[in-house]
Amino acid sequence: MLHLVVATAACAADDTRLIFSGDIMLADGPGRALARGADPFAEFAPILRAADATIGNLECVVATGGEPEKGKRWTFRAKPRALPVLARHFGIVSLANNHTGDYGRAAFVEELNFLDHYGIEHIGGGRNCVEARTPYLLKVKGLRIALLAYNDFEPRHFEAGPSWAGTAWSVDEQVVADIQAARTIHQADLVIPFMHWGEEHEPANARQRQLGRLMIDAGADVVVGSHPHCTQGAEYYKGRLIMFSLGNFVFDGFGKSSGRIGWLLRLRLNKQGLVAWDTVVAEMDDEGIPHLLRDVASPSGSLGSVKIKERPGLGDPEVESKK
Repeated sequence: MLHLVVATAACAADDTRLIFSGDIMLADGPGRALARGADPFAEFAPILRAADATIGNLECVVATGGEPEKGKRWTFRAKPRALPVLARHFGIVSLANNHTGDYGRAAFVEELNFLDHYGIEHIGGGRNCVEARTPYLLKVKGLRIALLAYNDFEPRHFEAGPSWAGTAWSVDEQVVADIQAARTIHQADLVIPFMHWGEEHEPANARQRQLGRLMIDAGADVVVGSHPHCTQGAEYYKGRLIMFSLGNFVFDGFGKSSGRIGWLLRLRLNKQGLVAWDTVVAEMDDEGIPHLLRDVASPSGSLGSVKIKERPGLGDPEVESKK
């Protein structure tokens, strides 16, 4: 599902605009809101509609079957009624995270079938390892953008295999090969990996920086991250953007912590790469429903001349330039 709009005067007519969100969890509080007919995304609908494509991390399994994984503290299973609402706002979701396997492989395959039924494309997960690691090739406004997704946070045992369903695990050599294949085999103009990485409620760590830079060296144009349940900073490496964590977008259970704050990342792209980017701040209520914070500063920038328009905001918003 693509949301096509007429470009504004501030945006070149042939620029492609993507929006990425952090973690979307549609069980528990958000699930109860859906059960009474609420739309958790309603306040952000105009912003999401203004993009050519919307991509989010689906941090739960959506199924009717399966049993919660034994020994795991938090397991999330949303009801299929969540998907028509999700499809209204997001055309592509990442399944590469540490909750996709919460109810087992059969429930995950059920989720894949539901996503296909509602026309929601998915990356980072599939019925086997080839499907899980194959990019979704987004074709919009003359651009071919390869979207990949990987999980870098345990447990690893839900990794997809040659003949069993699961997620794409972040093995450095394989990630590099996948990015290169997106260029050579899939003929992508741009490549964007969407990562599930880092430590919860902590700043970006050495592993994120190492892996992010490795992906840029391999040919990625932008790297986007989620998982830590807080917003983290960003950096430019070789003139390309690494956004370490967008935090949560729809998620309850975080009290009055930084887990209630998330960013939508808006990217403007052309065949040369990233033109400009900014972030929109969301604050989740007790039920995990996001609300727009209009007057709160957050990071933004442009890459035409690798100049940074700094608007320090929440979490760890520093933007660094690394050559």
